[in-house]
Amino acid sequence: MAHLRDVAIIGAGLLGLAAGRALAARGRDVVVLEQAEIGHPAAGSKGSCRIFRLGYPEPAYVAAARQAGVLWRELETESGQRILLPTPQLTFGTGLRAVYDAMRAAGAPCELLSAAATADRFPAVRVDGPALFEPQSCVIAADTALAALAARVPEIRTGTRVLRLSDDDRHVTVHTSAGTVTARTAVITAGPWSGALLATAGVPLPGRPTLEQVAYLQPAGPTAAMPIFICHADRAPYGLPVPGSPLYKIGIHPSGPATDPDAQDQSADPHLLSKLSEVARQYLPGYDPEPAAAERCVYDNTPDEDFVVDRIGNVVVGSGTSGHGFKFGPLFGEWLADLAAGTPGGPAPELRQRFALSRFRRPTESTAH
Repeated sequence: MAHLRDVAIIGAGLLGLAAGRALAARGRDVVVLEQAEIGHPAAGSKGSCRIFRLGYPEPAYVAAARQAGVLWRELETESGQRILLPTPQLTFGTGLRAVYDAMRAAGAPCELLSAAATADRFPAVRVDGPALFEPQSCVIAADTALAALAARVPEIRTGTRVLRLSDDDRHVTVHTSAGTVTARTAVITAGPWSGALLATAGVPLPGRPTLEQVAYLQPAGPTAAMPIFICHADRAPYGLPVPGSPLYKIGIHPSGPATDPDAQDQSADPHLLSKLSEVARQYLPGYDPEPAAAERCVYDNTPDEDFVVDRIGNVVVGSGTSGHGFKFGPLFGEWLADLAAGTPGGPAPELRQRFALSRFRRPTESTAH
């Protein structure tokens, strides 16, 4: 038999690299297999920036985000790179009160502002009602984060597509375009490709990949330092400043059509761009509403938008980031490493069942595997 690795990780996006770093730090023999290259155009982890925030409508998510923030700072110290760029945030919309209550319950700093106070402190964002000020939000330098994680993974094989898996209860055989890899445990972090891959090992993973659209706006004139904003409603428009650039990134969560991850059309969608221009006109009076640039981004969605962090046999699954997982990157890595190594840890007890694959099983469906 070929050399038996401790862990084979499939997918070198944020989750796979974070898990690889965590396992390597624990002395595990780990290899990461990536079908293209890190940050490739069809990847969900590509791009220059993401939002780091504590604001969620559930205290357990707020607590997890705080824990992730500590781990991001540790990665900054290890790498000597700035990854979290402190940026104030405004949260508003119909879900504001739930976010405020959850942040207070979790002990996260925040301040409820009246509409007048919001307009006075943040005139560059037009908000028609009260807003929640989140002082510990940041812009994540996403490309810097991926590079910092990748530098701490001893072996990454790019251009290696995984075709199928088999788990014989002793180890996992990973069949790839470049041969076979055997490992005691496999960690599947292949984003929207995860479902089809896990199906080859008899592990069902429901999901619906979508191809989202973001836009980059130019200021129409001089602008003050811009905050992050998120409107918590049925559909959530959001925006964030782009590090090292005058551009401002905006999107609507969720808004894109279903897609086949192997057949993504990366060209701009005129209908979605028109919706983003409406967001710019409504919330950003200091910016040209016609996008200066656009970018497509695949979302790896679960039916309930909660993540999947679980182990079935010798297969560990990290999936379903649903457009809001980047902020948790190094925490996911530690959780997945715990599951792969069979050590105590993983998601906090209040999140364990929430992130388990078993939540998707029908009541009559067998749990045997």
